[in-house]
Amino acid sequence: MTDHTPARSENTGGQRPYTYLGHVETGIYVLLGILMSATALLAIMGVLHLFGDGIRDWTGTTIIFELIDRLLLILMLVELLHTVRISIRSHVLVVEPFLIIGLIALIRRTLVLALQTESFTNNQPWSTDIAAHFRASMIELGLLALLIVVFIASIYAIRKRPSEEEAAAES
Repeated sequence: MTDHTPARSENTGGQRPYTYLGHVETGIYVLLGILMSATALLAIMGVLHLFGDGIRDWTGTTIIFELIDRLLLILMLVELLHTVRISIRSHVLVVEPFLIIGLIALIRRTLVLALQTESFTNNQPWSTDIAAHFRASMIELGLLALLIVVFIASIYAIRKRPSEEEAAAES
């Protein structure tokens, strides 16, 4: 007995849902990139305003730390945008940009925490509450330093690992 049902082509019927989902994925990445770009532009405008405040009060260190904090936030947004661009182009999730973003976030938090702990060491009497906050901040700074080392080692290991093309060429 022969089957008279037409054979489905593997290229047309089986690939359509995959192709549509790929277009939806790309569209979402594009929208995400546009929103991240707009957010980065807003952050840059805020930094320019903060920079103007820093020029008016050029002796204060608080504004300098805030500027560094905001600039690192913008750098994180740009790195995320770069990662989205790579994902759109290659349709592959790359790990290294996320590690770099995490490293920037860790450094950013370290700077903010250092600014906060600076206020503990001003000319004020140490209370048990201040001492407890200071100890907690020092523990957090130690953990952040450890995480920074781990992230740097991970980035180094990824960069030293042979790529798939190099591994295939060696085989």
